[in-house]
Amino acid sequence: MNAPSITPHLTIDRARAAIAFYENAFGFKVTRLQETPDKTKIVHCSMEDDRGGVVMLSDSFPEMHQGEKRTPEALGGTPVTIHLDVPDVDAVWARAVKAGASVAMPLQDTFWGARYGVVTDPFGHRWSLATQKSNPTQEKLDEGAQKYFPKKP
Repeated sequence: MNAPSITPHLTIDRARAAIAFYENAFGFKVTRLQETPDKTKIVHCSMEDDRGGVVMLSDSFPEMHQGEKRTPEALGGTPVTIHLDVPDVDAVWARAVKAGASVAMPLQDTFWGARYGVVTDPFGHRWSLATQKSNPTQEKLDEGAQKYFPKKP
């Protein structure tokens, strides 16, 4: 299988724990793993889900960045959300929350036709999870947007 043309690469403290979380919460499987020679850190890990989605991750290496960590925790959060389309969002949502994800936006049926919600993993990365239930017309999308984003006086 060819790799996707774009793949998120996450920098994480406690990469081993993150690998276990992503396996348990989202069903990812490790396809490649490289550790430091002393086995204390993950240099590179590629993980894939059963639909061909790929995520890469590594431990933070502050020594490579003028002593600064580059994790969401060190930076006070992240503006990036990684999106997963899944066949059964309710099941994945339940696994993610049980595994330790916190709810950033509750799971709900949306005007754009998806059952959708956002969680933050224990390492500070945000994940939107969705199952598309319908494909509304542009008119219905515009109506929904008007309700969701009302004009402010």
